[in-house]
Amino acid sequence: MQSNIKPTRYKFRQVGEVDVFYREAGPADAPVILLLHGFPTASHMFRDLIPLLADRYRVIAPDLPGFGQTRAPPRGTFDYSFDRLADVIEGFTEALSLDRYALYIFDYGAPVGLRLAMRHPERVSAIISQNGNAYVEGFSDEWGAWEAYWREPSEANREACRPSLSSDTIRNWQYGTGAEPELLSPDGYELDIAYMARPGAEEIQLDLIRDYRNNVALYPDFQSYFRNHRPPFLAAWGRHDPAFIPPGAEAYKRDLPDAEIHLLDTGHFALETHAGEIAALIRNFLGRALPGRT
Repeated sequence: MQSNIKPTRYKFRQVGEVDVFYREAGPADAPVILLLHGFPTASHMFRDLIPLLADRYRVIAPDLPGFGQTRAPPRGTFDYSFDRLADVIEGFTEALSLDRYALYIFDYGAPVGLRLAMRHPERVSAIISQNGNAYVEGFSDEWGAWEAYWREPSEANREACRPSLSSDTIRNWQYGTGAEPELLSPDGYELDIAYMARPGAEEIQLDLIRDYRNNVALYPDFQSYFRNHRPPFLAAWGRHDPAFIPPGAEAYKRDLPDAEIHLLDTGHFALETHAGEIAALIRNFLGRALPGRT
């Protein structure tokens, strides 16, 4: 019996001094979905979602510089900032000749993807946000150490952010909070923990934590983009996320009145427990947002 499951391929594409690792599946001529991961993970967070979309869409998931299998220069010779990450992903889309795509934005992938959207609004066919924040209402009350580091980038404040990178925080706070334990595979968080243990990884992540303040400063610009360009928008949001809370999902409706908001009974890494439900939401949403596509 013939299967409709499309195999995922694992590739690299050179973008300047960065060798971007990415996963790709689906027909070459199908509408593109660009999946942008968050912190502290990589494109493996999409391992369950990609096969559920690849029969209908060309699904592409790169690893950001400093994450996963992407090969980037060491800290000190490469600027680990969100502007620079967006530059690389912009170059990646151009290297693959992606002139039109739906954006799937999660966590750090949101400020990266929304920079791309502001630079090239004509390329974005739709936006899917899975706990990808663009409003101050989305912050929980657990950002104190990061916010202190943004206000005063001292060595003491930098060190106060280091527990955010610990194995216990990744496993139990980021992945475990709000997720049903028996549905939560250890594969994702144990790989993230291994990546964080690589030499130099923590310092790169602490640089990005400091730079995150520049994402917050861009929120008014992101919101202006929403109002001016009105991209079709879907939020599939883990309601028990300890970092990005449901008001951040609902806030999108202020600038995108037609936004479709779904709060799921899970946490930050919603795909770990709800990939099937999220895939169904995406297929239904894009079926309406991209006319003429079945």
